[in-house]
Amino acid sequence: MPAAGPPAKRLPEWLRKPQTHFVSVHDLKREFRALDLHTVCESARCPNLHECFHRGTATFMILGNLCTRGCGFCSVPKGSPAKQLFALDPAEPANVARMAAGMRLRYVVITSVNRDDLPDGGSAHFAATVREVRRELPAARIEVLTPDFCGDLDAVARVLDAGPDVFNHNMETVARLYRRVRPQADYRRSLRVLEFARRHRPEALTKSGLMAGLGERPEEVEQLLADLRGAAVDVATIGQYLQPSRRNLPVAEYVTPEQFDAWRLHGMSIGFKAVFSGPLVRSSYMADAVSEQARCS
Repeated sequence: MPAAGPPAKRLPEWLRKPQTHFVSVHDLKREFRALDLHTVCESARCPNLHECFHRGTATFMILGNLCTRGCGFCSVPKGSPAKQLFALDPAEPANVARMAAGMRLRYVVITSVNRDDLPDGGSAHFAATVREVRRELPAARIEVLTPDFCGDLDAVARVLDAGPDVFNHNMETVARLYRRVRPQADYRRSLRVLEFARRHRPEALTKSGLMAGLGERPEEVEQLLADLRGAAVDVATIGQYLQPSRRNLPVAEYVTPEQFDAWRLHGMSIGFKAVFSGPLVRSSYMADAVSEQARCS
Protein backbone atom coordinates (compact mmCIF):
# COMPACT_ATOMS: atom_id res chain seq x y z
CA MET A 1 0.00 0.00 0.00
CA PRO A 2 1.51 3.37 -0.98
CA ALA A 3 2.26 5.92 1.69
CA ALA A 4 -0.28 8.68 2.13
CA GLY A 5 0.36 11.42 -0.40
CA PRO A 6 0.08 15.17 -0.11
CA PRO A 7 -3.36 16.79 -0.20
CA ALA A 8 -5.03 16.33 -3.57
CA LYS A 9 -4.54 19.11 -6.08
CA ARG A 10 -7.50 21.38 -6.68
CA LEU A 11 -9.77 19.92 -9.33
CA PRO A 12 -9.92 21.83 -12.60
CA GLU A 13 -13.32 22.95 -13.79
CA TRP A 14 -13.68 20.12 -16.30
CA LEU A 15 -13.53 17.53 -13.51
CA ARG A 16 -16.16 19.05 -11.25
CA LYS A 17 -19.41 17.16 -11.40
CA PRO A 18 -22.42 18.01 -9.23
CA GLN A 19 -23.82 15.31 -6.97
CA THR A 20 -27.47 16.17 -6.64
CA HIS A 21 -29.48 12.97 -7.09
CA PHE A 22 -29.46 11.92 -3.44
CA VAL A 23 -32.91 10.30 -3.42
CA SER A 24 -32.15 8.12 -6.46
CA VAL A 25 -28.80 7.11 -5.01
CA HIS A 26 -30.27 6.26 -1.62
CA ASP A 27 -33.12 4.21 -3.10
CA LEU A 28 -30.89 2.15 -5.39
CA LYS A 29 -28.32 1.53 -2.65
CA ARG A 30 -31.09 0.26 -0.39
CA GLU A 31 -32.21 -2.22 -3.06
CA PHE A 32 -28.67 -3.50 -3.54
CA ARG A 33 -28.16 -3.94 0.20
CA ALA A 34 -31.45 -5.82 0.52
CA LEU A 35 -29.97 -8.51 -1.76
CA ASP A 36 -26.49 -8.28 -0.22
CA LEU A 37 -25.05 -7.03 -3.52
CA HIS A 38 -22.18 -4.64 -4.22
CA THR A 39 -21.40 -2.15 -6.97
CA VAL A 40 -17.98 -1.02 -8.13
CA CYS A 41 -19.56 2.42 -8.46
CA GLU A 42 -19.64 2.66 -4.66
CA SER A 43 -16.56 0.67 -3.75
CA ALA A 44 -14.33 2.51 -6.23
CA ARG A 45 -15.91 5.90 -5.42
CA CYS A 46 -16.82 6.67 -9.02
CA PRO A 47 -17.46 10.36 -9.73
CA ASN A 48 -20.33 9.40 -12.04
CA LEU A 49 -22.29 7.52 -9.38
CA HIS A 50 -25.05 10.11 -8.94
CA GLU A 51 -25.62 10.39 -12.67
CA CYS A 52 -25.68 6.64 -13.30
CA PHE A 53 -27.82 5.71 -10.29
CA HIS A 54 -30.28 8.45 -11.27
CA ARG A 55 -30.48 6.89 -14.74
CA GLY A 56 -31.14 3.53 -13.12
CA THR A 57 -27.83 1.91 -14.08
CA ALA A 58 -24.98 0.45 -12.04
CA THR A 59 -22.07 -1.96 -12.44
CA PHE A 60 -22.43 -5.12 -10.37
CA MET A 61 -19.33 -6.20 -8.43
CA ILE A 62 -19.37 -9.87 -7.53
CA LEU A 63 -17.20 -12.30 -5.51
CA GLY A 64 -17.69 -10.15 -2.43
CA ASN A 65 -16.31 -6.75 -1.47
CA LEU A 66 -12.75 -7.63 -0.44
CA CYS A 67 -9.94 -7.73 -3.00
CA THR A 68 -6.80 -9.83 -2.58
CA ARG A 69 -4.65 -7.26 -4.40
CA GLY A 70 -3.33 -3.90 -3.27
CA CYS A 71 -3.34 -1.76 -6.42
CA GLY A 72 -2.27 1.77 -5.58
CA PHE A 73 -5.12 3.46 -7.43
CA CYS A 74 -8.05 1.49 -6.05
CA SER A 75 -10.23 2.11 -3.00
CA VAL A 76 -11.97 -1.29 -2.95
CA PRO A 77 -11.39 -2.83 0.52
CA LYS A 78 -8.39 -5.17 0.70
CA GLY A 79 -7.94 -8.61 2.22
CA SER A 80 -5.03 -11.01 2.59
CA PRO A 81 -4.61 -13.61 -0.20
CA ALA A 82 -2.77 -15.90 2.26
CA LYS A 83 -6.04 -17.35 3.47
CA GLN A 84 -9.55 -17.72 2.16
CA LEU A 85 -11.28 -14.41 2.71
CA PHE A 86 -14.78 -15.79 2.95
CA ALA A 87 -17.00 -18.30 1.20
CA LEU A 88 -18.72 -17.12 -1.93
CA ASP A 89 -22.42 -16.38 -1.59
CA PRO A 90 -24.21 -19.11 -3.58
CA ALA A 91 -27.24 -16.83 -3.94
CA GLU A 92 -25.24 -14.00 -5.51
CA PRO A 93 -25.61 -15.04 -9.21
CA ALA A 94 -29.39 -15.32 -8.91
CA ASN A 95 -29.60 -12.10 -6.89
CA VAL A 96 -27.63 -10.19 -9.52
CA ALA A 97 -30.05 -11.45 -12.15
CA ARG A 98 -33.02 -10.57 -9.96
CA MET A 99 -31.71 -7.06 -9.37
CA ALA A 100 -30.89 -6.52 -13.05
CA ALA A 101 -34.41 -7.62 -13.99
CA GLY A 102 -35.94 -5.35 -11.36
CA MET A 103 -33.94 -2.43 -12.80
CA ARG A 104 -35.18 -3.42 -16.29
CA LEU A 105 -31.66 -3.27 -17.64
CA ARG A 106 -31.09 -3.81 -21.33
CA TYR A 107 -27.32 -3.74 -20.84
CA VAL A 108 -25.78 -5.42 -17.80
CA VAL A 109 -22.17 -4.88 -16.70
CA ILE A 110 -20.63 -7.36 -14.26
CA THR A 111 -17.20 -6.96 -12.71
CA SER A 112 -15.52 -8.45 -9.65
CA VAL A 113 -12.79 -8.10 -7.10
CA ASN A 114 -9.65 -10.21 -7.50
CA ARG A 115 -9.98 -13.47 -5.59
CA ASP A 116 -6.48 -14.92 -5.78
CA ASP A 117 -7.34 -17.03 -2.73
CA LEU A 118 -9.71 -19.20 -4.80
CA PRO A 119 -8.36 -22.07 -6.95
CA ASP A 120 -10.22 -20.84 -10.04
CA GLY A 121 -10.06 -17.15 -9.15
CA GLY A 122 -13.85 -17.14 -8.84
CA SER A 123 -14.32 -17.80 -12.56
CA ALA A 124 -17.01 -20.46 -12.12
CA HIS A 125 -19.01 -18.08 -9.94
CA PHE A 126 -18.50 -15.34 -12.53
CA ALA A 127 -19.75 -17.64 -15.29
CA ALA A 128 -22.76 -18.69 -13.20
CA THR A 129 -23.69 -15.03 -12.75
CA VAL A 130 -23.58 -14.40 -16.50
CA ARG A 131 -25.80 -17.42 -17.11
CA GLU A 132 -28.32 -16.38 -14.46
CA VAL A 133 -28.57 -12.89 -15.96
CA ARG A 134 -28.99 -14.39 -19.43
CA ARG A 135 -31.76 -16.66 -18.13
CA GLU A 136 -33.57 -13.76 -16.47
CA LEU A 137 -32.98 -11.20 -19.23
CA PRO A 138 -32.53 -13.10 -22.51
CA ALA A 139 -32.70 -9.94 -24.63
CA ALA A 140 -30.15 -7.98 -22.62
CA ARG A 141 -26.55 -7.53 -23.69
CA ILE A 142 -23.98 -8.53 -21.08
CA GLU A 143 -20.52 -7.04 -20.57
CA VAL A 144 -18.01 -8.62 -18.22
CA LEU A 145 -15.03 -6.77 -16.76
CA THR A 146 -12.79 -9.49 -15.40
CA PRO A 147 -9.56 -9.77 -13.43
CA ASP A 148 -6.56 -11.48 -15.05
CA PHE A 149 -7.16 -14.68 -13.02
CA CYS A 150 -3.36 -14.79 -12.50
CA GLY A 151 -2.99 -15.64 -16.18
CA ASP A 152 -5.09 -18.83 -15.93
CA LEU A 153 -6.58 -18.97 -19.43
CA ASP A 154 -8.85 -21.87 -18.46
CA ALA A 155 -10.50 -19.49 -16.00
CA VAL A 156 -10.82 -16.83 -18.70
CA ALA A 157 -12.36 -19.42 -21.03
CA ARG A 158 -14.84 -20.42 -18.32
CA VAL A 159 -16.21 -16.87 -18.22
CA LEU A 160 -16.21 -16.52 -22.01
CA ASP A 161 -18.06 -19.81 -22.44
CA ALA A 162 -20.95 -18.37 -20.43
CA GLY A 163 -21.62 -16.16 -23.45
CA PRO A 164 -20.97 -12.48 -22.64
CA ASP A 165 -21.41 -10.04 -25.51
CA VAL A 166 -18.45 -7.90 -24.44
CA PHE A 167 -15.28 -9.05 -22.70
CA ASN A 168 -13.43 -6.27 -20.86
CA HIS A 169 -10.13 -6.51 -19.04
CA ASN A 170 -8.48 -3.25 -18.05
CA MET A 171 -4.79 -2.56 -18.63
CA GLU A 172 -5.17 0.44 -16.27
CA THR A 173 -1.77 2.06 -16.97
CA VAL A 174 1.30 2.04 -19.20
CA ALA A 175 3.96 -0.66 -18.96
CA ARG A 176 6.57 1.51 -17.16
CA LEU A 177 4.21 2.24 -14.25
CA TYR A 178 2.95 -1.29 -13.56
CA ARG A 179 5.31 -2.01 -10.68
CA ARG A 180 4.07 1.11 -8.88
CA VAL A 181 0.39 1.11 -9.87
CA ARG A 182 -0.40 -2.62 -10.22
CA PRO A 183 2.38 -4.48 -8.35
CA GLN A 184 0.57 -7.84 -8.41
CA ALA A 185 -0.32 -7.65 -12.09
CA ASP A 186 1.75 -7.92 -15.26
CA TYR A 187 1.42 -5.86 -18.44
CA ARG A 188 2.13 -8.72 -20.85
CA ARG A 189 -0.09 -11.10 -18.91
CA SER A 190 -3.03 -8.73 -19.24
CA LEU A 191 -2.40 -8.43 -22.97
CA ARG A 192 -2.37 -12.24 -23.23
CA VAL A 193 -5.77 -12.38 -21.52
CA LEU A 194 -7.19 -10.01 -24.13
CA GLU A 195 -5.52 -11.85 -27.01
CA PHE A 196 -6.96 -15.13 -25.74
CA ALA A 197 -10.45 -13.65 -25.40
CA ARG A 198 -10.38 -12.56 -29.04
CA ARG A 199 -9.34 -16.06 -30.21
CA HIS A 200 -11.61 -18.00 -27.88
CA ARG A 201 -14.81 -16.03 -28.49
CA PRO A 202 -14.32 -14.02 -31.68
CA GLU A 203 -17.98 -13.01 -31.86
CA ALA A 204 -17.67 -10.98 -28.63
CA LEU A 205 -16.34 -7.44 -28.57
CA THR A 206 -13.13 -7.03 -26.61
CA LYS A 207 -12.45 -3.93 -24.57
CA SER A 208 -9.87 -2.43 -22.24
CA GLY A 209 -9.46 0.75 -20.22
CA LEU A 210 -6.65 2.91 -18.89
CA MET A 211 -6.24 5.81 -16.51
CA ALA A 212 -4.30 8.98 -17.28
CA GLY A 213 -2.65 11.28 -14.79
CA LEU A 214 -0.42 8.78 -12.98
CA GLY A 215 2.82 10.04 -14.52
CA GLU A 216 2.63 8.43 -17.95
CA ARG A 217 3.91 10.22 -21.05
CA PRO A 218 1.58 10.80 -24.05
CA GLU A 219 3.72 8.58 -26.27
CA GLU A 220 3.44 5.77 -23.70
CA VAL A 221 -0.34 5.94 -23.94
CA GLU A 222 -0.02 5.70 -27.72
CA GLN A 223 2.17 2.62 -27.28
CA LEU A 224 -0.40 1.05 -24.96
CA LEU A 225 -3.11 1.70 -27.56
CA ALA A 226 -0.90 0.12 -30.22
CA ASP A 227 -0.38 -2.93 -28.00
CA LEU A 228 -4.14 -3.25 -27.54
CA ARG A 229 -4.70 -3.09 -31.27
CA GLY A 230 -1.98 -5.72 -31.64
CA ALA A 231 -4.18 -7.90 -29.43
CA ALA A 232 -7.16 -7.10 -31.73
CA VAL A 233 -9.02 -5.22 -28.98
CA ASP A 234 -12.10 -3.45 -30.35
CA VAL A 235 -12.83 -0.76 -27.75
CA ALA A 236 -10.64 1.44 -25.55
CA THR A 237 -11.66 3.74 -22.72
CA ILE A 238 -9.40 6.46 -21.32
CA GLY A 239 -10.21 8.56 -18.25
CA GLN A 240 -8.56 10.74 -15.63
CA TYR A 241 -7.26 9.06 -12.48
CA LEU A 242 -8.70 10.70 -9.37
CA GLN A 243 -7.21 9.86 -5.98
CA PRO A 244 -10.06 8.15 -4.09
CA SER A 245 -8.43 8.57 -0.66
CA ARG A 246 -5.17 9.83 0.83
CA ARG A 247 -4.07 6.20 1.16
CA ASN A 248 -3.99 5.88 -2.62
CA LEU A 249 -1.48 7.11 -5.17
CA PRO A 250 -1.47 10.88 -5.69
CA VAL A 251 -2.50 12.44 -8.96
CA ALA A 252 0.59 13.36 -10.98
CA GLU A 253 -1.26 15.48 -13.53
CA TYR A 254 -4.73 16.60 -14.54
CA VAL A 255 -4.82 15.83 -18.25
CA THR A 256 -6.58 18.38 -20.43
CA PRO A 257 -9.73 17.59 -22.43
CA GLU A 258 -7.73 18.42 -25.56
CA GLN A 259 -5.26 15.61 -24.83
CA PHE A 260 -8.09 13.15 -24.28
CA ASP A 261 -9.55 14.19 -27.65
CA ALA A 262 -6.15 13.66 -29.28
CA TRP A 263 -5.92 10.15 -27.85
CA ARG A 264 -9.43 9.38 -29.10
CA LEU A 265 -8.56 10.50 -32.62
CA HIS A 266 -5.30 8.58 -32.54
CA GLY A 267 -7.05 5.43 -31.34
CA MET A 268 -9.65 5.61 -34.08
CA SER A 269 -6.92 6.20 -36.66
CA ILE A 270 -5.19 2.93 -35.76
CA GLY A 271 -8.30 0.80 -36.04
CA PHE A 272 -10.36 0.75 -32.83
CA LYS A 273 -14.08 0.40 -33.40
CA ALA A 274 -14.71 2.86 -30.56
CA VAL A 275 -12.54 4.98 -28.27
CA PHE A 276 -14.29 6.67 -25.34
CA SER A 277 -11.81 9.21 -24.01
CA GLY A 278 -12.43 12.08 -21.61
CA PRO A 279 -11.67 13.31 -18.09
CA LEU A 280 -14.65 11.61 -16.43
CA VAL A 281 -14.70 8.47 -18.58
CA ARG A 282 -14.64 5.21 -16.65
CA SER A 283 -14.43 1.69 -18.00
CA SER A 284 -18.13 0.94 -17.48
CA TYR A 285 -19.49 4.48 -17.85
CA MET A 286 -22.02 4.69 -20.71
CA ALA A 287 -20.99 1.15 -21.61
CA ASP A 288 -24.20 0.51 -23.54
CA ALA A 289 -23.67 3.47 -25.87
CA VAL A 290 -19.99 2.66 -26.40
CA SER A 291 -20.82 -0.95 -27.21
CA GLU A 292 -23.47 0.12 -29.70
CA GLN A 293 -21.02 2.47 -31.41
CA ALA A 294 -18.53 -0.39 -31.75
CA ARG A 295 -21.17 -2.77 -33.09
CA CYS A 296 -22.25 -0.28 -35.74
CA SER A 297 -18.76 0.68 -36.90
